Amino acid sequence: VLCLAAAATWAQDRVVYHIDNAAAQGLKGLRNVRNHLDVDPTAQITVVTHAEGVDMLMEGAKAANGTEYAPLVSALRSRGVAFEICEITLKNRDLKKEQFIQEATFTPSGVVRIAKLQAQGSAYIKP
Repeated sequence: VLCLAAAATWAQDRVVYHIDNAAAQGLKGLRNVRNHLDVDPTAQITVVTHAEGVDMLMEGAKAANGTEYAPLVSALRSRGVAFEICEITLKNRDLKKEQFIQEATFTPSGVVRIAKLQAQGSAYIKP
């Protein structure tokens, strides 16, 4: 039984979506993640943001067309998607953790996190 459980876990796709520009990649990236889960609901997806990509995870953030990011992120979070924010970006841009939505967590370095996820077998997607 353990072998079957391990095989089932191994068979799950692990994917990291890399967002470094909310204006160019935010809505498109969230749509890609939603579509990914619609086709493969068992995929383990992590969205890593840094640079201007963190903007989509700030409280009250909206896309250029007025769409609020938070409800879209919340819906994906309820489907198991992890959203991570680079702490180096926070330091470089003088941002505070309190400025971000609660669905997101923080990672010391977005770039290092992406590399580690890839080394652990995650596919890399940059929308």
